[in-house]
Amino acid sequence: EVQLQASGGGLVQPGGSLRLSCAASGFTFSSVGMRWLRQAPGKELEWVSNIDSGGDWKTYRDFVKGRFTISRDNAKNTLYLQMNSLKPEDTAVYYCAKWGDPYRGQGTLVTVSS
Repeated sequence: EVQLQASGGGLVQPGGSLRLSCAASGFTFSSVGMRWLRQAPGKELEWVSNIDSGGDWKTYRDFVKGRFTISRDNAKNTLYLQMNSLKPEDTAVYYCAKWGDPYRGQGTLVTVSS
């Protein structure tokens, strides 16, 4: 059974940083491209960043480019999202997912507020 568990969210002030983690199980993590998505209150789900199976190819949406960094540790079956210079508009529930798979497991809430 595929399981994805995001963690690391919380309340942070504007300009602050958080590091999200996503623990994966039930599939061969090192063979699969992964992505982070988010859903803000009252808004649609949107993708944030992608990474290929080896961690060499990464893409970012313009609204997080230069502030967020995606990475992965295939030995630990874990995906990461380092978020710096956070803005109130980054407030959302963050999820991880496999490329091409709608399942995204349990998310983690990030709230950026003073």
